[in-house]
This record gives sequence, C-alpha cells and structure tokens, in this order.
Amino acid sequence: MGLWDRFMLIFRSKASSALDRAEDPRQTLDYSYEKQLELLQKVRRGVADVATSRKRLELQLTALQGQSDKLEGQARAALAGGREDLAREALTRRSGLAAQITDLQAQHAQLAEQEEKLIAASQSLQAKVESFRTKKETIKATYSAAEAQTKINEAFSGISKELGDVGMAVQRAEDKTAQMQARGQAIDELLASGALEDVSGTAKDSITLELERMASTSEVEDTLAKLRTELGKPAELGSAAPAPAIDAPKTD
Repeated sequence: MGLWDRFMLIFRSKASSALDRAEDPRQTLDYSYEKQLELLQKVRRGVADVATSRKRLELQLTALQGQSDKLEGQARAALAGGREDLAREALTRRSGLAAQITDLQAQHAQLAEQEEKLIAASQSLQAKVESFRTKKETIKATYSAAEAQTKINEAFSGISKELGDVGMAVQRAEDKTAQMQARGQAIDELLASGALEDVSGTAKDSITLELERMASTSEVEDTLAKLRTELGKPAELGSAAPAPAIDAPKTD
C-alpha cells in the first residue's frame, strides 16, 4: 500500500468516525421517511397520469363509436333512398373508423392494466410508508429515552464523583480533628502528672511548693473551725495536723 493510499484510508476512517458522532438517527429516519413520501407522491402522480390518458381514450372511443353509428344510419338511409353509391361511401368511412376504434380499444386495455398495477404498487408502497412511519416514531422515542437516560447517568456519575471527593475531604478533616483532640488530651495529662513543665508559668522550688501546701492546709483548718463555731460543735482533739517544720535554707 502506497503512502497516498494509506493517507486516503486514514482520512476516510477519520471522516467516517466524525460523521458517525455527528449523525443523529432521528434526523436520518425523518429524511428517509420524507424520501419515501416523495416516491409515493410520484407513484400517485403516475396513477393519475395513466388514469387521465385512459379517460381521454374512452372519450375518443365514445366519439368514434358515435360517428360509426351515424355512418351506419346514413348508409341505411341512402340505401333506402336508392342511393347505393352513398351507402357504399358511408360504409367505407365506417370501416376506417372501425380500425381506429380497434386500435384505441387495445391502447385502452393496456392503460387500464398499467393503471391497475400502479394502483396496487401505490397501495403497497403506502402501507410500507405507514409501517415505516410507525417504526420510525418508535425508534425515535426509544433513542430519545436512551439519550436522556445516558445524560442522567453521566450527570449522576459526575455528581457521585464530586460527592466522593467531598466525603474524602470530610473524612480527612474528621481524622485531623480527632488527632488534634487526642494530642491536646495527652498534653493535658502530661502537664497534670508533672511529666511536662508548664511553659506558661515560672518554675517553683521545693520551699515554694511546701509553703503553698501549708497555706492550703491552714485555710482548710480555719474554715473548718469557723463552721464548728457556727454549729456549736466542740473542736476534736488531734484533728488539726501540726504544721510541719520548715528547714532553714542552708548557707554555704
């Protein structure tokens, strides 16, 4: 295969593919139906033309038959009047008309037969056209429904993909949120246990911590004594814990 042949093959395949994508079967069906209607109209016009010719021959036959009958009557009258020569002339003319009548009758029979065939063909073609029209409308409706369903499926597929992306984004956000919450709780637990120092405050030495505990204990005992006084309850012996001694800071 030469280069030109390969080029033409590729061109025809591309053109065929493009035409196939651009072709709408509904338009093709409508076009075929219009062509069938045009053919049916031509057949009907043919039937009308043949019928007109047949009718014209019938009129000619009627006129010739009338002339033949008239010549026969004239021949009878001439013979009755003793004019045999006139009678012979009338019958001679009548004989010429008879040949014309016979020829026209043959043409009339041919036209009548042709007309019957065209009428049968027209009726058969009309039935086929009507059947094609019904089938055409059914195919068009089916194609339209399939096209609509395809568009819906394509749209739904796009929506499903977008929803899937949104769902993945939500899942990632929830995972990050849960991770952040777990991290915050872990840090709180470490701070509460003292495993981590609170960077927001200042470090406290052992004396400061001891003083804070003493202050807290003293405040509890004072509040408890006040409540006993208000309620008239005597103080229990040994209930108050003695304050621990504070070691004096060592000096070097």
